[in-house]
Amino acid sequence: MSDIIQLLPENVANQIAAGEVVQRPASAVKELLENAIDAGANKIQLILKDAGKALIQVIDNGCGMSVTDARMCFERHATSKVRKAEDLFAIRTMGFRGEAMASIAAIAQVEMKTRRHEDELGTLIEIDGATVTLQEPVATPEGTSICIKNLFFNTPARRNFLKSNPAEMRHVIDEFQRVSLANPSIAFSLHHDGLEIFRLPSSPLKQRIVHLFGNNYNERLIPVEEETTIINLKGFIGKPQFAKKTRGEQFFFVNNRFIKDAYLNHAINKAYDELLGEDNFPLYVLFIDIDPSKIDVNVHPTKTEIKYLDEKSIYAIIHSAVKRSLGRFNISPTIDFDQETAFSGMISPKSLDEIVPPSISFNPDFNPFSGDKSPEPAERGFSAFRTSEPKEQSTKNWGSLYEISKHEPAPQVTMELPGNGPEDKYAPVQKQLMQLHNKYIISQIKSGLMLIDQQAAHERILYERFSLHLEDRKGASQQSLFPQTVTLSPNDYELAKSLLEDIKSLGFEVRDFGKNTLVIEGIPVDLGSNQINETQLFEHLIEGFKNSQQELKLDKRDALARSMARNSSIKSGVVLGQEEMNMLIEQLFACKAPNFSISGKPVIQTMSLAELDKKFDK
Repeated sequence: MSDIIQLLPENVANQIAAGEVVQRPASAVKELLENAIDAGANKIQLILKDAGKALIQVIDNGCGMSVTDARMCFERHATSKVRKAEDLFAIRTMGFRGEAMASIAAIAQVEMKTRRHEDELGTLIEIDGATVTLQEPVATPEGTSICIKNLFFNTPARRNFLKSNPAEMRHVIDEFQRVSLANPSIAFSLHHDGLEIFRLPSSPLKQRIVHLFGNNYNERLIPVEEETTIINLKGFIGKPQFAKKTRGEQFFFVNNRFIKDAYLNHAINKAYDELLGEDNFPLYVLFIDIDPSKIDVNVHPTKTEIKYLDEKSIYAIIHSAVKRSLGRFNISPTIDFDQETAFSGMISPKSLDEIVPPSISFNPDFNPFSGDKSPEPAERGFSAFRTSEPKEQSTKNWGSLYEISKHEPAPQVTMELPGNGPEDKYAPVQKQLMQLHNKYIISQIKSGLMLIDQQAAHERILYERFSLHLEDRKGASQQSLFPQTVTLSPNDYELAKSLLEDIKSLGFEVRDFGKNTLVIEGIPVDLGSNQINETQLFEHLIEGFKNSQQELKLDKRDALARSMARNSSIKSGVVLGQEEMNMLIEQLFACKAPNFSISGKPVIQTMSLAELDKKFDK
């Protein structure tokens, strides 16, 4: 039998390597930007066409390359960063494995112009699918310009796996943000299809965060700084009230390299205990500076994972530093744009003598069982169920809820509660309902009583309604008296543009205004006439959509319907009148699946008379 093991041809080996290094245009963007940084550039331009599918161009003013280096950089495992095995544990540059340029050249058409500062002429190299087609001297500015055209042109199967342009552009923006956050002293710009997306001047870290995510982030940031013998930690965390439902704005950098680390992320979340809900994630941009010999960065193809020698100590340092910064914020929040910390609002010891303790007064003759009326609540219920009937009329006979229903004729509509027998037919809409702790609705049924979660019920109603609108694309809209503009982060803006037609189907009247801005001219009629912050509602819609797709992997329309239902439903704690409760129950039982919330949890609970009797030992 003849030998069957052979060395792979160079072009095949490069394409296999490309599968690890370059999965999409964003992967190539990351490699090229990091190479420009390693070249010492202080100004980097990124130019894209068709989200990088047609063109990725990176122009830098770095050190440039000689004729030989320009040719060698496209060879596999050719690198200027590593000379011996020990160098792998002293890495402070971004690229070091020597696979990026060879991998990119294997699956694209590449043109590179480069010139060193001391040379009069530079070098032009053109490569087509790993084959050098041209190499000649050329007049070119100092630094390097690399064009990658027609990515995956010779591997159509991989090209078919690419997503839509907006989806691929969001991945590119993610990589651009990570690289530019890690290097605030470098000026960056990003252009896509002739439009400028970012122009970031050299600036301190805080201003770089604001330039990337928007001016409103200035008031959201709390500085963090800690120096120890193990690590030096610095950066910013977000104030608890600005936490989001997705993890998108969480950035860890180790020696200026972006990393993903669930263990260290837990250290930060633990510091926010009792300040955030279970499904809220704080903003953070944190930099860890550590001795390179204490970490291993070569454990993952994309270099986004790192191994540490003393992981537990790093966890403890990060947790305590974040906790301390949150404590300082509670004393005096940072307001000034250029001021990192501010304690000017602290109470001086002298002023403590002037504090007058509060006095407490009470009525000794107060009887909680007397007939005195309670004060009106500050807020009435959600306008979609609001009744024009005065409160005195709607609640004066609340005790009749406990009367036997045989004295009163049943309403027109009767329904059977799913899961119970035929004998449990009941009329869920009674003349008198009761709201328990402004959270649940109690209704008497033939076999006992029924409890309904008002928020879960309204979410179910709105979800089915919005799903129908998205299906038939006929969501009605009500015009806003004053159109509102909403400015999103570049990533959210690209997402919103890709969802615009479906968002309009929900009943929104929205148009693109350019520069990451949309104009909201109308909102869905289903939201009622209550006072709604259109801008906030739209931002929550986008955030909820990202969360639904991330957690449940839902299709686009289902995720939109869920997000819209959650953000526009009545919440626990909202006071409802009789008419509002009646309408809510009627609409709930008109749904296809009234028993379950959009999270799969129960909406309705029943308790039979037998169960009640048992509790009273009858």
